[in-house]
Amino acid sequence: MNATPSPAPAQSKAALTDMAARFAQRAAAYDRSGEIATDNLDDVREAGLLGLTIARADGGQGGGLRQIVEVIGTLAKGDPTTALIVGMHYLQHAVIAKAANWPQAARRQVIETALREGALINALRVEPELGTPSRGGLPGTRITWVDGKPRLNGRKIYSTGSTALRWGTVWAATDEPEPRVGQVLVDLTQPGVSIERSWNQMGMRATGSHTVVFDNVELPDTALVDLRAPEEWHNRDGSLVLGHVLAIASLYDGVARAARDWLITFLHERVPTALGKPLATLPRFQTLLGEIDALLMVNESLIETALTRAESGNYPAHEANLAKHVVTENAIRSVELGLAAIGNPGLSQDNPLERHYRNVLCARIHTPQADVALAAAGRIALDTGR
Repeated sequence: MNATPSPAPAQSKAALTDMAARFAQRAAAYDRSGEIATDNLDDVREAGLLGLTIARADGGQGGGLRQIVEVIGTLAKGDPTTALIVGMHYLQHAVIAKAANWPQAARRQVIETALREGALINALRVEPELGTPSRGGLPGTRITWVDGKPRLNGRKIYSTGSTALRWGTVWAATDEPEPRVGQVLVDLTQPGVSIERSWNQMGMRATGSHTVVFDNVELPDTALVDLRAPEEWHNRDGSLVLGHVLAIASLYDGVARAARDWLITFLHERVPTALGKPLATLPRFQTLLGEIDALLMVNESLIETALTRAESGNYPAHEANLAKHVVTENAIRSVELGLAAIGNPGLSQDNPLERHYRNVLCARIHTPQADVALAAAGRIALDTGR
């Protein structure tokens, strides 16, 4: 991933903010239905934003980490489910832009369909038995050869964007005596690919993170884009890991900021009869907003520090993981404070604060999870004495 600053994307900050406002008007309905907000994705396509991290030489905008964080953080204030689908698309194209092993034909196909048709891509990695690959283990999704042609069998859960995706980079293992592991590029519209509508979560309901099933899917040789010995995956590109970490941090920070903005409006509009003036005039609620803003100020500082250090090439992965942990926990805490302070209105499905709370809690399940981030940082501190 390009960590250095690059020109802003075609959309200005004001245009992104306007787009997020449209998303916010639709968010409650999609949360209730659990369907992907396809009209949001159409807005992103029409704005020319799907080429943000595609290299300029390939017709994209060549955006880097700072641009990803700006777009995802802004769109998440309107609808974090759309922002997550778009963010995963950005990260996959950042991988493709740097990939040395990908066949040129596969690379061109994914890039050209993104630019010409707005085709979306995401990595499909998690399995029922394996869980997340970040914790180790061979995937059960397997590549076999039948009459010399590769075929794919298996299933992937928590496949964000599933029904809206054209492409999936599927984490799979070969059935060779010494298995290779890695990415297989699959056109999700081809025969043998099906989707089980299994996503029915408390939060981030409209991500469409269903189960994708591969039943004897015949693949072209160019689909085997990056297969390696398992141990060769231990040293992943740090810039790509950083991209994922900061995209997730900025997304959930955006949710917390949307919750804050709604709370401010509520406190100004709510005038209890016994009080005769808005709740916003009470010192208790003024202190509350100060506490929330302090948490979000820390988030802003951490994200900016991470971006600056990434641009200088000096940001260790364990520190980035800690930043994700702190930013997302601050985001959760800030929404909890508002929820606890206003009582029943905060838990009503007629108000967005309840949805923001369910959504922001999902920050804890994204890699790296708290135990991994904290243990790694602790080990390094004890090993180095710093």
